[in-house]
Formats: sequence, C-alpha cells, structure tokens
Amino acid sequence: MPYEPSPEAGANSGVQHRDISSEDAGQRIDNYLLRELKGVPRSHVYRVLRRGEVRVNGGRAKPEYRLTEGDRLRLPPVRQSAAAQHSRIAPTSMQQKIQHAIIHEDADVLVLNKPAGMATHGGSGIAFGAIEALRDWWADGHPNEKLELVHRLDRETSGCLLIARRRSRLRELHALLREGAIEKRYLTLLAGRWPHGRQAIDAPLMTRQLQGGERMVKVHVDGKEALSVFQPVQFFGKRATLMEVELKTGRTHQIRVHAAHAGHAIAGDEKYGDRQFNDQLRQLGLRRMFLHAHLVSFTWPGGKTFNVSVPLDDELKSVLDRL
Repeated sequence: MPYEPSPEAGANSGVQHRDISSEDAGQRIDNYLLRELKGVPRSHVYRVLRRGEVRVNGGRAKPEYRLTEGDRLRLPPVRQSAAAQHSRIAPTSMQQKIQHAIIHEDADVLVLNKPAGMATHGGSGIAFGAIEALRDWWADGHPNEKLELVHRLDRETSGCLLIARRRSRLRELHALLREGAIEKRYLTLLAGRWPHGRQAIDAPLMTRQLQGGERMVKVHVDGKEALSVFQPVQFFGKRATLMEVELKTGRTHQIRVHAAHAGHAIAGDEKYGDRQFNDQLRQLGLRRMFLHAHLVSFTWPGGKTFNVSVPLDDELKSVLDRL
C-alpha cells in the first residue's frame, strides 16, 4: 500500500528534479536517495524505486544503478516525518563541540579529533553523530558542499576522523582504503605486560547482531579477514602496556577484539575488557575506553602526501602519569 502518514507526520516534498554532477556520479542510486531524502523511511525509498516512481532520464532504475554525470532524476512526492524534521538539526552545543574538534582543513578534506562518547554518525537510536553535527554547522558557510565520511570510528574511540569535501575525493580515498594504502595508527592501553614485541594478529572476525541492535564481534574461522599490528610503546611494570596499533583492515571493533584475543584487553572497554583491570584504572581517573586514533597518512593520486596526527587528550595522559 502507498506510504501515506497522517497529516501531522510532516510535510510533502512535492515532485523534485535533480541533475547529477560529477561529484555525485559513481554512487548507487539507492544510497543517493537515502542520503538526500532525510526523514523518509528506508523501506519507502526502496518501494518507490521498485515501483519505478523514481525516473532516471525518463526511465526506471534499479536500486543498484550507478549514477552518471548529467543524469536527470525525477523524484516522486514523499513525506518526511515531523519527528525527523524537528530533530534533523544537531543541538548548537554539539555543533560547537564539533567545530572546535576540526584539527585540519584543506580544499579536499577535513580531519576531526572526534571526542570519545560521540557516535560517528546517527542511527540505531542515535539521532545524529559527528558527521550530522558537522554538516549542520558547515552548511552555513558552505551551502553547496556535501561532506562525506571516509571511514568510521567506534563511539568510544577518540581521534582522527577523515571527512571528504568532494565526492571525487571520497571515491579516491575509498579506493586507497580498499588497496590498504591509508595508514591508520592508534594508541591504546592494554592490561598486563605485552610479552611479544612487535606482533601482527591475523585473526578473522565475525559480527553478530544481538537483540536490541547491539553488535558483538568474535574471532571465528568463518569471519572476515582482519589484520592488526601491535607495537609496544611504554611498559608500566606488569600492570599495563601502552601500545601503538596499525590497522591493516577496518573491521568493526577490530583492535578491541584482537587485543582481548591476545589476552591483553583494552583499558575501559566495557564490552570485551577485563572488569578488574577496568576498576583499577577507574580509580586512576579513567572514565572512557583508552583507544585513540592518533595518525592518518596516505599519498594522493598524483604523489602529494597527507599526514595528520593528534596527541592523547589530557585525561588519557593523566592516567599514564598516575600509572
């Protein structure tokens, strides 16, 4: 049956026409619509695609169709929920927090020092995350830009988060990610004294969706390839080890699960960690998971190098001082 919410649910958008630019070319039409039609249920987006109500150059298009520069889209009238309209703008306090988190800006990318405790993006009961707050604040001065996440960080992880300012650059960065050509390094505090020196942990990971939408990840032979390289930085007796970890793949909760798999859980990790160790570190002032993305480095097509790093925040430094 047609998607027809009650009148108080929101306003009808009317028929829309969109011309696809080079910046939007190359992406699937379903992903484009999900991004552009904020507040429209995902199921309805796919329904209008299946029914042929979305037209590309006058013809029907399947969800997997990839947009081409110069395509002309006709979008049918859709209704946005009132709740989505009301909550689509991030609170001013959150926008200001994100504004102050920008540590690098150039014509191609932004880099955030994402605060711990802030989701990378909205979803699963979260109205908005870092990218939504950044877009809301950025739009005032740059109305024609469409900021896009290059990668993601766990909610409790702080540090370097890369944002593309142009769709063409996003495609290039995603290609580099697929090739393993973007270097991502993290600092983390692990329980116990790490005995192995520099060690690569090559252990496949499988994600399970639990009731309520929570995700749990475990090492499993049938999981996806996952490779992390651990390097000790500083030892704190037998109590803990500060480690640098280089991600060679980007699986959900990868460092957290690989660390626990090695028998040295991350300090403050409530999901995969060591409760007794977490209690000890809480007494030293740790109020979050000790995992920080401190470096991103790569080479753009054409040879220009890009390198950004951000140090540990004062809370994590003070924990190390007390150790």
